[in-house]
Amino acid sequence: MITQADLGSLAGTEVYDDAGERIGPVTQVYLDQHTGDPLWVVVRTGSSSFEESFVPLQGAGLSGGRLDVAVGRERIKQAPLLDTGAPISQDDAERLNAHYGVASTDETGPGEDRVGPGGDAMTRSEERLVAGTRREPAYKVRLRKYLVTEQKQVTVPVTREEVRVERVPITGDESEHGTDADVEDDAGHEVTLKAERPVVTTETVPVERVRLGKETVQDEQTVTGTVRKERIEYEGPEGHSSR
Repeated sequence: MITQADLGSLAGTEVYDDAGERIGPVTQVYLDQHTGDPLWVVVRTGSSSFEESFVPLQGAGLSGGRLDVAVGRERIKQAPLLDTGAPISQDDAERLNAHYGVASTDETGPGEDRVGPGGDAMTRSEERLVAGTRREPAYKVRLRKYLVTEQKQVTVPVTREEVRVERVPITGDESEHGTDADVEDDAGHEVTLKAERPVVTTETVPVERVRLGKETVQDEQTVTGTVRKERIEYEGPEGHSSR
């Protein structure tokens, strides 16, 4: 049985369920308003300070720096969500008792005393933005070939034959006797001229090799998020200091 004498050991103690599985640390302790004995503890069940559940101390045991409770992990995580910054009301106490199947008492009504870690102190928590990154697919890139038609001009050197007239003087002997060429000249003489013309063809040749590569580029982005924080208010007779 957990008593008032155990208050100094409860703050921050790790809680384990009825199967020996770790649940989380104790963040708050709720007391019986008449006897001062602990009745409930608030246990952090997640990474955020707002992931907290009320756990009954009925049937719990404290030893070896750990608090073993008599309920299971799943039931703890499914407990009614209550404000851990205020006393437990009668309605809230009945909801918790019904959820855990513990006996209802008259000692958990409004005005119940509450202490947090340190006995007479209260821990105030607030959320902070924790920015990180995760790698995920953005888009796919692939290489694809397609044909583009364009006009090209090239200069090609060409040759052609032209007629050149050569005049050879006739000597005295040739003029008297004549020559066989005279007969040919009378019949006329034809010469076939030839010329080159450009012929256009195409050939496919490799010009470059293209491959895909990746590189990491450093950039900065600004993110915005909503955070919550707890505030502590003093409730008590006027004229008493809340420090």
